[in-house]
Amino acid sequence: MDKKKVTFNDIAKYTNFSKTTISRYFNNPDSLTVENQDIIAQALIDLGYQKNKLAKVLANGKSEFIGIIIPNLYLHYYAEMLNQILSTYKTFGYKFLVFMSRGNAETEREYIQELLAYKIEGMIILSHAIPSSELASYNLPIVSIEREDQYINSVNTDNYMGAVQATSLLSKSDCDVLVHVNSVFSKDIPAYGRIQGFEDTCKENNIRHELILRDLGHSPQEIHNIMAEIYEYLNRKYPSQRKGLFMSTDTYANSILNIIFREYGSLSDEYRIIGFDDSPIAAQAILPISTVGQQIDKIAYEAMELLVMLMDERKKRRPKPQIERIHKKITPILIRRETTE
Repeated sequence: MDKKKVTFNDIAKYTNFSKTTISRYFNNPDSLTVENQDIIAQALIDLGYQKNKLAKVLANGKSEFIGIIIPNLYLHYYAEMLNQILSTYKTFGYKFLVFMSRGNAETEREYIQELLAYKIEGMIILSHAIPSSELASYNLPIVSIEREDQYINSVNTDNYMGAVQATSLLSKSDCDVLVHVNSVFSKDIPAYGRIQGFEDTCKENNIRHELILRDLGHSPQEIHNIMAEIYEYLNRKYPSQRKGLFMSTDTYANSILNIIFREYGSLSDEYRIIGFDDSPIAAQAILPISTVGQQIDKIAYEAMELLVMLMDERKKRRPKPQIERIHKKITPILIRRETTE
């Protein structure tokens, strides 16, 4: 039978069920017995039925789309996270609508309204622009990654542990001073654990250290210029001293590594560098960069698995209200490469 011409009426005749029963199979399968569901499912195979997905969306309001809001793609972490989330399609069967907000709250609100108009079933949020209390008000399954998450579900790296790992590695590299370079943000952001872990480790072990917290740029050129400023500052303040740099991302670590290479043609003995993320740029850098691996593939998978669980619960005839938010932490992995040897 021609796949394009198979109708509910054809399926009803083939199975000896009513068209109402066939409609229930597509729109509310739990209302049928498992035996009858199996009979209809086999009939679809026998008849070569081809789903009309648009009709399904119109019928039950379920689009099989997930919205993603990401702040930028100039940080390699976000690019790789998006890549890993999109790769879950074969496992979970959901498609994605992706918006890049550039950290603008009003733009993000506009994007969310656009996503809701497409009847998305859930969202993954990586941007920091809108507070979780506002996101929760949309009454939609939401999972966040590496952002403030008091009122929504989340999957994050154990940033504090990662910072302890990075700082401990640098402390064993005969450095005269350890420096952590990071952006300025509030303590409720998971990545603040990188700052806290660095400080605690240095203070507990009486290690000379400095925090450089500032705006680190919003484009590759801005990042390069700011890293050049930081490099010049460190050379002036700590001349002829070995400086252990714990950079908050691999993007920043790679940028400052390139600046040093342009001056010396190699990594100066005055510097040891470790990044954070284990995005592809760390392994592919001119000198492979030591880093704290966030297990980005695992975070992406766990975020999707959690979101699918929340969306599946919503589809039940009597969904259970979520009493407590779920916050998963993924253990980071220290990866030693040439910039700390």
